[in-house]
Amino acid sequence: MGLRNIPVVMESFKLMISEAPVMKMKKDDKTGQPVPATDHFGVQLFVVSLFAKSLPNADGYAPKGEEIKVTLTSDPGDGFNEGDYVSLIAPTVSPWSNDNGGGVSWRAEGLAPAIRAAAAA
Repeated sequence: MGLRNIPVVMESFKLMISEAPVMKMKKDDKTGQPVPATDHFGVQLFVVSLFAKSLPNADGYAPKGEEIKVTLTSDPGDGFNEGDYVSLIAPTVSPWSNDNGGGVSWRAEGLAPAIRAAAAA
């Protein structure tokens, strides 16, 4: 697929950390051992799991949420823990498919504490 890094507007969702950010790892092609994953410039990548849930509409209805795994292109720093509400900085999605199926890969430049933390809780 040709479309990559499509910007995503997430203002109508609340995002809660379900697994705290960690360094993204991959298998070394030669040794099979886990090694830190980097982008094509050699910058270390991180990964965070978030529970994304739509904010209620005018009638108070909010559909069920979904867990998403997001690759972060910068170190999110300390202070992001399971259960915290956050915002994604410059989130994008990239569609993918292979013989086993398809989906979208999530990516963002980083994390920020949720602006509406009191309303999201």
